[in-house]
Amino acid sequence: MRKVLLPTLIIIAASLLVLRLFYLQVIDDSFKLKSDNNAIKIKYDYPERGYIYDRNGKLLVANQPSYDIMVIPRDIKNLDTLEFCQLLDVTKEDFLKKIAKAKVYSPRLPSVFLAQLNKSEFAAFQEKIRKFDGFYFQKRSLRDYQVNFGANVFGFITQVNDKLIEKNPYYNSGDLIGKQGVEQSYEEILRGIKGVKYFQKDKYNREIGSFKEGKYDTIAVQGEDINLTIDAELQKYGEELMINKRGGIVAIEPKTGEILALITAPSYDPGILVGRQRSKNYTLLYRDSIAKPLYDRGLLAEYSPGSPFKIMTGLVGLQEGVVNEHTTFMCNHGFAYAPGRFQRCHCGGGVRDLHVGIYKSCNAYFSNVYLRTIGKYASAPYAVDVWSDHIKSFGLGQFMGYDLPTGKKGKIPTSKTYKKMYPDWSYSGKTIISNAIGQGEVLMTPIQLANMMAAVANEGYYYTPHIIKKIKGEKIDTRFTTKHVTTIDKKYFKPMISGLFDVYNMGTAAGLKVEGIDICGKTGTAENFAKINGKRTQLQDHSIFVAFAPKDNPKIAIAIMIENGGFGSTIAGPIASLMIEKYLRNKITRTDLETRILAKSLQGEYAKLGGLSETVKLQMRKQDSILKSKIIVPKIKIDTTKQL
Repeated sequence: MRKVLLPTLIIIAASLLVLRLFYLQVIDDSFKLKSDNNAIKIKYDYPERGYIYDRNGKLLVANQPSYDIMVIPRDIKNLDTLEFCQLLDVTKEDFLKKIAKAKVYSPRLPSVFLAQLNKSEFAAFQEKIRKFDGFYFQKRSLRDYQVNFGANVFGFITQVNDKLIEKNPYYNSGDLIGKQGVEQSYEEILRGIKGVKYFQKDKYNREIGSFKEGKYDTIAVQGEDINLTIDAELQKYGEELMINKRGGIVAIEPKTGEILALITAPSYDPGILVGRQRSKNYTLLYRDSIAKPLYDRGLLAEYSPGSPFKIMTGLVGLQEGVVNEHTTFMCNHGFAYAPGRFQRCHCGGGVRDLHVGIYKSCNAYFSNVYLRTIGKYASAPYAVDVWSDHIKSFGLGQFMGYDLPTGKKGKIPTSKTYKKMYPDWSYSGKTIISNAIGQGEVLMTPIQLANMMAAVANEGYYYTPHIIKKIKGEKIDTRFTTKHVTTIDKKYFKPMISGLFDVYNMGTAAGLKVEGIDICGKTGTAENFAKINGKRTQLQDHSIFVAFAPKDNPKIAIAIMIENGGFGSTIAGPIASLMIEKYLRNKITRTDLETRILAKSLQGEYAKLGGLSETVKLQMRKQDSILKSKIIVPKIKIDTTKQL
């Protein structure tokens, strides 16, 4: 047996090796493509990216033809550098840098020398391309924006970097990829599949025909079109209202979790990140550390939610049974929660129950509710975790799982939070009383605030916010159609909603009513501190407002955060009323509010933080002409031939 085993193993191994070699050399020619690379030229056919539409079928983003000048360094011969540079309007220094970079990538493989030429720029080069050995053009498609708003929603496309090429074999030098917004989230759907053609070359490096009669050639497949949940008119109007202000607005359809508007301010015209000036314009936007136009405040900015968080305090108190809707507390123009510690209140003072506490926004009422909630259990850390779990059931204090590539968790404190803060002594509800009114350690993003209001509007459930409505030929991810139920019983939402309704009737937003629309809302003001010249300085408070409408069968939930905007009813509240009417009626009757908000500029407040960027100065110069002409422009369209 031993004598037979070794020869048998040798014969089997040799047979397998012969079969594998036969397969690779006779049947499968794929490895031959690699070995014959010096004799084969590869050309790619780039498909158009999928079109982007809004929820109503309005075209937002299409495509336009563009051309890249490609270079194969080792093929450059007898080049008239001066003529070449003049033709493409590049300096000799830039020419040498680009060639050196191309050689580092590969002397024999093509890389982009000059990207995103338009038709007229390309036409001049095409006439003389025969004179420039080693250079050829690659046709691509660039984005053609049909609107000048929604830059943070769309994102942009840019060239892949070397690091990504190493990770993903699909991409080659010069390929384009989506960054930020839906361009990044749905890159694989929008990009399509590029086609590949192989050409045989002779010993003089000339093309002599298709390799293997096109056996390995593939055709390009255009990217799929997508419909966003965004309402284009609402998005446009919201950006108009945010001129000369900073902050974020998020509007959601409560019954579905579809994002109706996602606004950050200041923003920019998406069209400036297309063409040869794209890189320069992006650099200017990126370096604008004052206004931060690339920073999506609707998703990334974490703020103290202020008084809108009282909704959560009240609901948790009801669920935990420490109060009911008829429980009352006395407000003495504030709340003394410890010797020498007094929390002021602007509700006017008096006996307060849940209903009055909400529509008058009484700090004393909700601080008492919070103390009872934390004091219900013998252990304060345990009580904090019970409270925290209720709050987190609304999607707060965590990444929400929406289909956009950026975001922040916000913060809902737990017992671990306070164990780190107070390691040497125990704490009680009075120690952390600021949480009751949305200050303290609580932080939320505008999209989290909007989702909170959607859950209240639905009386206890929400769907994960998302921006995709339809993908041609595909279903959207099931995580966006899965209902999330909060830990608060449905019966407790009705008295809360009643109080929110009276915020508009007799409370802090009584001056913001829209005739014929039943709006439920809550004003908010959050303290705002910043370091100026090394000192902690209190600035104008942030203006906050949350709302949903109509009261019965809500169609929209919205959250507005205006940095340095003052009281919630001053700027954020009017914007909420205007956007709600715009969405539900597609017209505005409160023109008094509209005129006031369009004319309002907060640039004076922002100047205290370090001056004004060039982007902001351009917006300020446009404000007067916008108001006089009554033609509302959502933002400044920056000339791509000039600096911002």
